[in-house]
Amino acid sequence: MKIDLTDTTSSKINKALVDGRRAIGTPAVGMVLTLVLVTDEENAYDALKAANEASREHPSRKLVVVKRVSRSARDRSKARLDAEVRVGVDAGTGETVVLRLYGEVIDHAQSVVLPLLLPDAPVVVWWAANAPDNPAKDPLGALAQRRVTDTYAAENPIDELKARASVYTPGDTDLAWSRITPWRSMLAAALDQVDCKVTSVRVEGEELNASCELLGMWLAERLKVPVVRSVSAGPGLTAVRLDTDCGPIELRRTDGSLATLAIEGQPDRAVALNRRETSELIAEELRRLDPDDTYASTLRFGVERLEAEIADGAGAGDGGAPAKKAASGNASAAKKAASK
Repeated sequence: MKIDLTDTTSSKINKALVDGRRAIGTPAVGMVLTLVLVTDEENAYDALKAANEASREHPSRKLVVVKRVSRSARDRSKARLDAEVRVGVDAGTGETVVLRLYGEVIDHAQSVVLPLLLPDAPVVVWWAANAPDNPAKDPLGALAQRRVTDTYAAENPIDELKARASVYTPGDTDLAWSRITPWRSMLAAALDQVDCKVTSVRVEGEELNASCELLGMWLAERLKVPVVRSVSAGPGLTAVRLDTDCGPIELRRTDGSLATLAIEGQPDRAVALNRRETSELIAEELRRLDPDDTYASTLRFGVERLEAEIADGAGAGDGGAPAKKAASGNASAAKKAASK
């Protein structure tokens, strides 16, 4: 069921939600959180589709904030709020309100959203496009326990990672980080099967791919070894090679779906490593609302530091300090760190 409201208010939207639930015979709907989805018209359809699919696992009230920028100065001075209320099969699991903001109300989106939040329920804000410089200081972000951005969608992902590290606040997270969860799990499991010293790592993937950089930073920060970042044609991450004193461990994926895990002295194994849809990534992030300390430590490791260690390792050679430092680690510590 859909209810269209033109030039409306938050109180009228709340009334329409109640009327809609009564009309379809479900006056009480069990929802576990409010998901505020901030996007533009270009990305609204895909983002809402992903949120609806994720709501099958996490029933929620979805508030879609679309900021409509007017062309003329006269129109920009006129504040207006249009809304589309969806309940039942049109809203996935839960409820959906699409809010289109015009004029001066664009700068006060939090005033529109606040009366529509579910009482006594967590709030998650997801910027599907055009994330703010500091999500925690954004008026909408200040309402949330969890703030989700996507560095992959940024014009310059590497600069975006640096900016995110400088303003990180507990509760911040990134879909570029969620994309490497299967890779991290697979690499940790591979290290559990050997008793060797990891001496260096190579991460291979698309150029300007934030997930590749984050995986390299995670490995460098946890294993305390040099990490070399190389570029491939993709799609996404294509390979990770862990060099150890008892032979290499390599996880390679060339088609975006099926990967091969090769461990020295063991037969190669085919493992499922699909590139996941946005709905799966959002569902993963909604499973936990506490701060992600592993993401925080990885982000704070810094892209600049990763690049500096790569340069130092290349110049030091076999007898250089970085190589000696890398060799000083032990396998049990490496496995424990990688599993975190």
